[in-house]
Amino acid sequence: MKTKRCEHKQCGQHLGARHAHNARFCSGRCRVAAHRARRTLPVELTSRPRWIRRTASKVPVTTAGDAASSTDPATWTGHRDAAASRAGAGLGFVLNGDGIACVDLDHCLAGGGLAPWAQRIVDLAPGCWIERSVSGDGLHVWGYGRLERGRRLSVDGGSVELYADGRYIAVTGDSWGDTPRRLGDLSVLIDALL
Repeated sequence: MKTKRCEHKQCGQHLGARHAHNARFCSGRCRVAAHRARRTLPVELTSRPRWIRRTASKVPVTTAGDAASSTDPATWTGHRDAAASRAGAGLGFVLNGDGIACVDLDHCLAGGGLAPWAQRIVDLAPGCWIERSVSGDGLHVWGYGRLERGRRLSVDGGSVELYADGRYIAVTGDSWGDTPRRLGDLSVLIDALL
């Protein structure tokens, strides 16, 4: 029987028989450290003052709880202020056409695995940061790319949205897999989808 190891990258200790078969970490300290490391956002996003808060139903709000807009920079703020605010239920990042894009893969995670249609898309975006969506069963693929306008597509039965301007994306910071904490090139993926 193969023994499992602690999933915290700096640990890797064998979990041993004393841990339940579904244990992922050897201790609470490793669990917390791994959780914090997974929530590190790319500096390409945190360095831009294009953050808002969002309600549980994904309505954009300012850090004061007033209505925000994905097209009005006066309602945006820096990441630090947005993260410190308790307005709404979470964070959002505004796409303003400067080259940062997001590919949203809806309902592509099930049973801990990635649907084949989504795997083909993720494979076209090496070096891009990927996070779980608010629902927990979708992914956001973040990177650099140009789009004339946002699109919704059906790809092999899966739902895909591409945005680069005039929208905001709810950000969880819950990195998926072993993706880098930086934005890569999405142009090959965008070209393949369009």
